[in-house]
Amino acid sequence: MTTTTKTTTTEKAIIAIPMGDPAGIGPEITMKSLAKKEIYDVCKPLVIGDAAVLEKAIAIVGADLRINEVTSPAEGKYELGTVDVINLNNIDMNKLQYGEVSAQGGQGAFEYIKKAVELATAGEVKALATTPINKESLKAANVPYIGHTEMLEALAGSDDPLTMFEVRGMRIFFLTRHLSLKDAIAAMTKERVHDYLVRCDRALARLGVENRRWAVAGLNPHSGEGGLFGWEEVEQIKPGIELAVADGINAVGPVPADSVFFQALNGKYDAVLSLYHDQGHIAAKMTDFHRTISITNGLPFLRTSVDHGTAFDIAGKNIAESTSMEECIKLAAQYAPKFTANSL
Repeated sequence: MTTTTKTTTTEKAIIAIPMGDPAGIGPEITMKSLAKKEIYDVCKPLVIGDAAVLEKAIAIVGADLRINEVTSPAEGKYELGTVDVINLNNIDMNKLQYGEVSAQGGQGAFEYIKKAVELATAGEVKALATTPINKESLKAANVPYIGHTEMLEALAGSDDPLTMFEVRGMRIFFLTRHLSLKDAIAAMTKERVHDYLVRCDRALARLGVENRRWAVAGLNPHSGEGGLFGWEEVEQIKPGIELAVADGINAVGPVPADSVFFQALNGKYDAVLSLYHDQGHIAAKMTDFHRTISITNGLPFLRTSVDHGTAFDIAGKNIAESTSMEECIKLAAQYAPKFTANSL
């Protein structure tokens, strides 16, 4: 008697890639990435952008790629050598100047993201992998958002999305983001620490991470040494951690910041809650600048992003490194099958 083993193949996720500011490096690094077989091995990439800009980017990087214009994700071929594009046709190529702030660049970048969000909200794509946009170009176009996070928050109707970095398996969340150090310290209340640990733990669960182990970074040298070098740990940070632990969060700390990220990188913790912007950014980017990827949690869809800017100084010159974009797409593909859109 012969027995057969039934195998199942997971359907590759469609990942929407808004091409970013057309005057920046977004189109270039997207085309470089989509010339790689390993991208198509893990997902179905769909670019949202301007076909003429992308054709020029293909010529700049010298890739053997062909544009396939589609009107919906279902029409894509998703084959190496063919770039499936929803063409919004919103850039005047006669006015496009690489490396320059422009209203059409800012408006175009916003429209690509808006279309990608519409597709994700409708369930036609599984995730977004975003390229750089330029704050000055957004302002020139009177787009009322200073960056991706604020834009996605408004378009998706979400409240206070969470930022997570991932690099070489190390995950870092941020208690505060774009605040001065003085204002960030003032925001480090026990209530905020408690709230963020609970919300960040739920965000990790939505990504499919089980048995989650948390560490909270310290603020002062040696986490304050019991008040010897500062009282924030004693009065706010540790009490906030204790409140989270009482709610069932597996968290320790505050752990001195000069060691907690090394420990997480080597598997002791599944994630670290960084207290302020540069604390976590420096740790991630010193580990591997090009492979540091940002994930926005708290949205009804998965979103990953490169963690660098439009690099106007090198745009259009075939200098831009595409490693970050490739990792961004791969990470979206990795988490997409596990991601749950519902709040826990």
